[in-house]
Amino acid sequence: MTTFKTVMSTLAALGFALSIAQDATAQDKLKLAIGQRGNWDTSVSEIGTRLGIFKKHNLELEMLYTQGGGETQQAVLSNSVDIGVAGGIMGALSAYSKGAPIRIIGAETTGAKDLYWYVKSDSPVKALKDLQNHTVSFSTNGSSTHGVVNAFIKENSLKIRPTATGGPAPTLTQVMSGQIDVGWAAPPFGLPQLDKGEIRVVATGNDTQTFKGQTVRLLITNTSVLQNKKAVIDRYMAAYRETVDAMYASDAAIKAYADFVGIPEAIAKRTRDDFFPKEALDPDKIVGLDAIVPDAVALKYTAQPLTKDQLAELIQIPPRK
Repeated sequence: MTTFKTVMSTLAALGFALSIAQDATAQDKLKLAIGQRGNWDTSVSEIGTRLGIFKKHNLELEMLYTQGGGETQQAVLSNSVDIGVAGGIMGALSAYSKGAPIRIIGAETTGAKDLYWYVKSDSPVKALKDLQNHTVSFSTNGSSTHGVVNAFIKENSLKIRPTATGGPAPTLTQVMSGQIDVGWAAPPFGLPQLDKGEIRVVATGNDTQTFKGQTVRLLITNTSVLQNKKAVIDRYMAAYRETVDAMYASDAAIKAYADFVGIPEAIAKRTRDDFFPKEALDPDKIVGLDAIVPDAVALKYTAQPLTKDQLAELIQIPPRK
């Protein structure tokens, strides 16, 4: 009987130890809604997964791609996902001002050099002033592209017809078929057409005072997710920062991105080096709030400026460790 008890005790102890080991190595799962599949800036989570960085932080990511920041934000607000990647900053300010359960956990992109508006090569449109009375595309309501188009209108006193066209691929189809006058895109999309002279750039996001040098896209979450999964969100941000560092330090990141998007590594490198300086992807700084907050009022995203206390509640970036 003593021997039997000893054996059973040993087995029980072994089972308990295995259970602890399994719990220690279990990966927490996060569901992400990501605007615009294939952009360099929106590929941080994908590249980090391919490089094993998120796994190292015991995270498993389920990534769903949307047509733009508006769809991404809606997925967050409805609690369909844990984190939204590349939500527009104006959309976030608007949602918060109306009492929506949204929190900012990081900057996704600062500056708008990557966003460009283009026409067919034979279009009479040559510059921003020529957009008058033309149809001009953006992705979805509340997205960064929507904000830039609104800024084009306000800053240049333009009368144009803003039109939601979704992602870069359907937008290009609509431009080339004549359904819309001015399309939008972000590298690497459109680079082959630009190189062949099939389309011409007429403006970029940096042609607006509203968005030049300011944070335009965000990492966002629902207030309930932040309350219930704060430790997991903190680990996600740690892995995110580590991935951004790797994206500018290794050829492995370029290869992972090229494989993901299905483009040559040379195009992948050109996309990074020509359009996305590393500081543009710094998740720790929301840049330009002194201008962004009043601009949100001027562009009718918020009825009045958010206060410092409101911004402190809205912006809750996990500290870097």
